[in-house]
Order: sequence, then structure tokens, then C-alpha cells
Amino acid sequence: MPLPSKSFITPRLAILVGCAVLVAAALLAYFTPSRSGAALIGGAFALQTGDGKTVTDADLRGHPYLVYFGYTHCPDVCPTTLAEISDVFGRLPDKPVKTLFITVDPERDTPALMGDYVSSFDKRIIGLSGSPAEVDKVEKEFRVYAKKAPGKDGDYAMDHSSVVYLMDGNGRFVEAFNLDRSAADSAKELASYL
Repeated sequence: MPLPSKSFITPRLAILVGCAVLVAAALLAYFTPSRSGAALIGGAFALQTGDGKTVTDADLRGHPYLVYFGYTHCPDVCPTTLAEISDVFGRLPDKPVKTLFITVDPERDTPALMGDYVSSFDKRIIGLSGSPAEVDKVEKEFRVYAKKAPGKDGDYAMDHSSVVYLMDGNGRFVEAFNLDRSAADSAKELASYL
């Protein structure tokens, strides 16, 4: 059997190589992470304060802010974190910075209870709650893990991630804010965003 002519192989080879290059480019584009720098953390929200006001992400535009998720029945991590944030804020007495303390337990943490709870910390820490659906939406936007952990006699605790999110003045995620250093060092970094 005679071999195909060279003029027959060359166009087919060119088409095959061209198709392979297109497939490789499509795969590369699909699997390459975005270079935009935008993190997939944060988003629009509307939750209630202890005095019945609704706070939205738009209300915070213009100044950076911190976001922390926890709950009022938390035995140690949540109050410790809020105390550390208060210590940092104490070194920034007149700066326009706020922290949103958003419940992961909306069944027990009503807006009024959240307002009462945060009154023990710096006045720039705002306790927020809402319906379970509203809170769940915000948890998903911030990639928060939260789950009921059954206890004794029908009581429960909440297992949850413990990250302090630093958001810029446009509501975009900057970084997980580091409180594992001196309050003065944390305040210095936070001041650099103000």
C-alpha cells in the first residue's frame, strides 16, 4: 500500500496541531486562577443592630473595618478576640474604624442580645444579628464555618471558624487581620489603612 503524499499530510498535521494548541489554551485559561486580585470573601449584607437599625455593607463604605463571627454563649475565644480588638482600638482613640461582630447563632443571639453583649467592649464594635437565612447568607459570603455542636440537656455550642477579616473602604477583603502580636503593632498596621 502506497504512503500518502507529503502534500496530503502537511495540511492535516497543521490542522491537528492548531486544534491541540486551541484546546491547551482553553484548558490553561480555565484552570489558571484569576489575576484580578479580588478575593472571594465578603459581599452585600443587611443585618440588625441591638437598637433595631439595619446595617449594610454600603453603610461602611469609605473606611476600612473589621469583621468577626462568633456568638454570645461562646465561653472563651469570642470574648477574648473582642477584648483584643478593643485593646487595638484603644490605641486608635479617634480613628473612624469599626468592627462588626456577627453572630453564628441567630436562634439565641437576637439583635438586642448582641447589642447588650458588645456593650462590654469598645463602642466601635457593633453586634449584628438577623434571621437564620440572613446570617447564613453572610456566613457564606465570608466563607465562615459554623455548625451546632450538641451538648447536655438540649443545650448546644457553636463550632465556628475564628478569623478577623480586614475589609477596605470599598468593602473588599484585604487580609485576615493578625491579633497574635502586640496591640500596638496591630494598631499600627490598622492605622496604615485609615
